Amino acid sequence: MNDSINLKPGARLISTCCSTQVVVVRAPKTPLALTCGGVTMEILAAPQSGTPDSAPAAPLGVILGKRYVDDQSGLELLCTRAGAGPLSADGRDLGPKEPKPLPSSD
Repeated sequence: MNDSINLKPGARLISTCCSTQVVVVRAPKTPLALTCGGVTMEILAAPQSGTPDSAPAAPLGVILGKRYVDDQSGLELLCTRAGAGPLSADGRDLGPKEPKPLPSSD
């Protein structure tokens, strides 16, 4: 079974096993299988109403407002609704994007 999907910037995805929702910031060049909690994520046709979660459901969950990246594929996601997670792309766990250090003001 091949669950790979061709992602495009701006695509919204929703987890089917928790409350996690993400938007694609940078898409990979090739299709990949994107999962949350080990279950394939689905493309969200219309934005859901309601207030986003303010905290993840688990200590190692997906955090609202954080960007998650896969260095191998170039995928970058922005979390728009927190959830239990974790996010994975083709079996590789996605980690939060580290902030760029600001230049010194010397």
